Amino acid sequence: MIGTQLGAYRVVQQLGQGGMGSIWIGEHVVLGRRAAVKVLHPALSTRPDSVARFFNEARATTEIVDPGIVQVFDFGQDSGGDAYIVMELLAGESLDRRLARHGALGVTAALRIVRQVAAALAAAHARGIIHRDLKPENIFLVRDPAVEGGERAKLLDFGIAKLGGGSQGLTQMHAVLGTPMYMSPEQCRGASEVDVRSDLYSLGCVLFASITGRPPFDGDSMGELFAAHLMEPAPVPSTRAHGIAPEIDDLILRCLAKDPADRPGSALALVAELDDLIGGAEIAAEAGAARRVTLRLPAMSAPIRLIAPTAASAATPTAFRPAPRSYRTAVLAGCGVALAAIVALVVTYRLANRPPAAPASPPDPRIGQVE
Repeated sequence: MIGTQLGAYRVVQQLGQGGMGSIWIGEHVVLGRRAAVKVLHPALSTRPDSVARFFNEARATTEIVDPGIVQVFDFGQDSGGDAYIVMELLAGESLDRRLARHGALGVTAALRIVRQVAAALAAAHARGIIHRDLKPENIFLVRDPAVEGGERAKLLDFGIAKLGGGSQGLTQMHAVLGTPMYMSPEQCRGASEVDVRSDLYSLGCVLFASITGRPPFDGDSMGELFAAHLMEPAPVPSTRAHGIAPEIDDLILRCLAKDPADRPGSALALVAELDDLIGGAEIAAEAGAARRVTLRLPAMSAPIRLIAPTAASAATPTAFRPAPRSYRTAVLAGCGVALAAIVALVVTYRLANRPPAAPASPPDPRIGQVE
């Protein structure tokens, strides 16, 4: 494959391999710009249904203009029949790899990532596009200093997205496609009329996994997972991890409601709620940090004396009782001694370097004379 030209891009390096195909680095033959080239497996490139699903991803992605959606530059089939998609080359890691390396994320970090994904979903939903395969593997994290937190979440893989208008045949063909641990109850039923609230359920599963370290439902088989999504109450996130506020529990559980009508009404509504939670989490974190660094100085039983004791005071040593010995008291005493030394040096310097006094004026001869 290396050296093959797909559209305006020449393949230069392989990035990865999956069940549906492979990912390569391609270089534009004129501009020199590099991109990621996704190539469908040759065996699948001969199947019209697989090619239709593959190009569905490209069409869905190009319809959405949003910084949280990966950009697609080109797609098509080469002379040998291989189907390909050319998209922006991202530097970073997927959310599932981040979770595998670090386990559960901090609450604020998880909220920020999911908030960005919700905003990208709002842009997709506004174009009538439902993702239908939201999961940590399809959320890619890239460095972006312009974003709060220094990282931007990019939403990938619209391969089984439901496009508004003209894609009903594809929707029917892939009615139960998705990732079982993150599928909504209506997806598990194979409902053909899946709407935007299905994506909000899946995003609730992603937020649950990001905060607790694992998705809300586990199972050894697809049937067990489907049954859990359909019938089992979602676990309360704070029972799986510490430090989760009741407001966060409430939002996640509403996203995981079995009835779509009980979930947030839209991705934009979810963004607004997440903004409120992020603000609250940041305030709580700042308050906790302030409590940790606040110094509580002990009260002194008597002032610290910086002059030598008199004979009387030396005879009665109990007249001066120093404050309790502690690190903070020692610091204060040291500061006082240093300040006194500085003052003494300044006074000595000024006395030693003051200009000589002007000679006294001769007495006025008129003073004391009697006329």
